[in-house]
Amino acid sequence: MIESGLKPTVYFYNPNISPREEYEHRKQEVVRYVQKMNIPFVDADYEADRWLETTKGHEEDAERGARCTLCFEMRLGKTAAYAAENGFKVFSTSLGISRWKDLEQVSRAGRRVAFLFPGIVFWEHNWRLMGGQAQMEKITREEKFYRQNYCGCIYSLRESIKRSLSKPSMVNPLDTK
Repeated sequence: MIESGLKPTVYFYNPNISPREEYEHRKQEVVRYVQKMNIPFVDADYEADRWLETTKGHEEDAERGARCTLCFEMRLGKTAAYAAENGFKVFSTSLGISRWKDLEQVSRAGRRVAFLFPGIVFWEHNWRLMGGQAQMEKITREEKFYRQNYCGCIYSLRESIKRSLSKPSMVNPLDTK
């Protein structure tokens, strides 16, 4: 974006991330990078209780299900509101870069919330195309970014733990029993 002459501002609103230590870790990774790149950073509130209320009743939904739609709409809605209140005309999200996310689900959520704020446009950019995924992986390696194995929410964490526990354990070759 910067190389294209755009001047982004990073709005960090991730009340879905749990536990709080994970949230702080991920936020610090973003802060480190935006400071290096000299990009303005807005630290929104950590509203974990509001997120839990928003997703209540969807605790057992599969990844990419209705819970994720609610989560995206909540987070993008707050982003769009900030954009509207602060004179931004366009907002976007990095959610779509992840291969674990349904890009169309993310885009639908962005379009829906943009509709609520006349004059604000959701930029539906497929960050995975034209080398975007490879560039993300390159930057991740170069910056030694922390890589997590779940989206961030407590329900995704639960599924990640279940997956890791269901994998066959390694046999210790030094065990003589």
